[in-house]
This record gives sequence, C-alpha cells and structure tokens, in this order.
Amino acid sequence: MSSTERSEPDQEVWAAMQASPEFGDLRRRLRRFVFPMTALFLGWYLLYVILADYAHGFMSIKVIGNINIGLVLGLLQFVSTFLITTLYVRHANKNLDPLAEDLRRRVEKEDA
Repeated sequence: MSSTERSEPDQEVWAAMQASPEFGDLRRRLRRFVFPMTALFLGWYLLYVILADYAHGFMSIKVIGNINIGLVLGLLQFVSTFLITTLYVRHANKNLDPLAEDLRRRVEKEDA
C-alpha cells in the first residue's frame, strides 16, 4: 500500500468510537437541532394544509392584486425550507463539524 492510501479503520475502532462519550455528545447535539426543527416544520406544513382544506375564505383573502393569503403562505413554505437549511448549516459548522472532525482524527490515529 502506498503512503497516500489509507486503510479503513477496523470494527473494534468503530465500535469504541461509537461507545465514546464524545460520539454520544455529537448525536445529542444533532438531535437537539433536528428533532425540534422537524416538528416545527411539519407543524407549519400541516397548518398550511389544514388551512388550505378547511379555511377557503381565509386563504382566498386578497393581499395585493391577485395575490392571496394562500399563495403567500405557500411561498413561505419555500422560504422556511431555505431558512431551516441555513440554520442547520450554521449549527453544523459551529457545533457538529468540529466534534466530528476530532472523532475522525481519533479513529484514524487509533487505526494507525
């Protein structure tokens, strides 16, 4: 094997890493962001669907010209998706990636 090639860490190294407190912390940090954000987005989406199905009068209120509340709320679904993506990238860069990088280095070092 050349010096530029690396072997994959063996199962014992991976198992030890997964059992480490640092890996548990990484998973907790991910879940603390993902689960609430998923619930928030699904609730927001469900609200939109319910309003579209049962609140026709409200959703058809004109805001400007032919643009109604239903159209505005529908477009805000896309805006919220981009906002969540931006928030996740910031969260990952600040709270997840540094810890994941440390874990990766540790796994590679233990395997060497």
